[in-house]
Amino acid sequence: MTDIKRLATTDSDYQARIAELLAWESVSDDGVQQTVAEIIRDVRARGDAALIDYTNRFDRWAAASGGDLELPLVRLEQAWNAIPADQQVALETAAARIRAYAEHQKMSGWSYREADGTLLGQQVMPLDRAGLYVPGGKAAYPSSVLMNAIPAKVAGVAELIMVVPTPGGELNELVLAAAHVAGVDRAFAIGGAQAVAALAYGTETIPGVDKIVGPGNIYVATAKRAVFGQVGIDMVAGPSEILVVCDGQTDPDWIAMDLFSQAEHDEDAQSILVSWDGDFLDRVAASIDKLLPTMERQEIIATALRARGALIRVRDLDDAVEVANFIAPEHLELSIEDPESVAGRIRHAGAIFMGRYTAEALGDYCAGPNHVLPTSRTARFSSPLGVYDFQKRSSLIMASHAGSAELSKTASILARGEGLTAHARSAEYRGAAPR
Repeated sequence: MTDIKRLATTDSDYQARIAELLAWESVSDDGVQQTVAEIIRDVRARGDAALIDYTNRFDRWAAASGGDLELPLVRLEQAWNAIPADQQVALETAAARIRAYAEHQKMSGWSYREADGTLLGQQVMPLDRAGLYVPGGKAAYPSSVLMNAIPAKVAGVAELIMVVPTPGGELNELVLAAAHVAGVDRAFAIGGAQAVAALAYGTETIPGVDKIVGPGNIYVATAKRAVFGQVGIDMVAGPSEILVVCDGQTDPDWIAMDLFSQAEHDEDAQSILVSWDGDFLDRVAASIDKLLPTMERQEIIATALRARGALIRVRDLDDAVEVANFIAPEHLELSIEDPESVAGRIRHAGAIFMGRYTAEALGDYCAGPNHVLPTSRTARFSSPLGVYDFQKRSSLIMASHAGSAELSKTASILARGEGLTAHARSAEYRGAAPR
């Protein structure tokens, strides 16, 4: 029988147990941080030469020059032409849906004029250049390419640079094909902390960018954290998570497989089911035992469920909502009769999947909303990746003569109150100017 934790909100030790269950330290250890810091310093100092050395050492193929690291766009097109037709259709369908959703997120500038003619507003502009990190080698994440690249292009980013490691010189054709569909402008066969450093500071071959997005291992995540400030980053993500709230009326096999869908990512992934129907929790536990032996990644799923999974019995729907808001999950499934009436009560979640027929997997690939989501309870203060992450805002201020005369009085009083005389006099000069 699968060893998955059973909790109940009525238990006297519930608060301590849920806190222990959710605890996750995403900060890398001192050794990783030291290694990453050394790599970043080396790339800043030696540029392409450092990238070549690290590629030869870590990816085990011989790059002779910085130019060897670049994948020409024709190579992406060749990958597109080489993949099976059904994969082409799937990539195009997913890309179209992601693009359509992203178009709704585009922000435009706005302004208004006050009675005296003063203009105030906001100007919205895209980033000049963004960098996309994509895991490479045998691991294929074409969906991540689409989810990160398409919002950037919809936002109007002029140049999107993709980096992808190629262990043993191995390129993943599906990833390259996705880059072709998404409109990646330049691609480089480089990965790890060295790729992040190259994107942040630039080398002779790889241009520096304004923001770095995309998933990676602990070295990549640590490097992204380290270069934040030099460039923007999307987030430092933890393990994948799913929380399912179910009223007991959904097929338990469906729910078990939903829990598996996150647990199969890795041993640290978290899958939690919440219900006020104790018999249903038992039926899902039975489905887990029945279905687990059929899974290709059985050992990974079993480890994740044992270490960080849980079946939680709550008092009622209101209690379930309270639990969901405390957990603030990356993915939340509301597998209940009337999810739309409940969604507005969810204050903290990366994405909300509503209804019995909405598998979280649809959001991972092709529903349209982004699958880059806040993890480890950061949905309390952050949002999914979107077009807005590739746009920046500038305030617009244009004071009329009359407006300046009036505003300078307030500015002068506040500036002198702060002891900033130059500020005050700068405003006063204009306020006292004749018409």
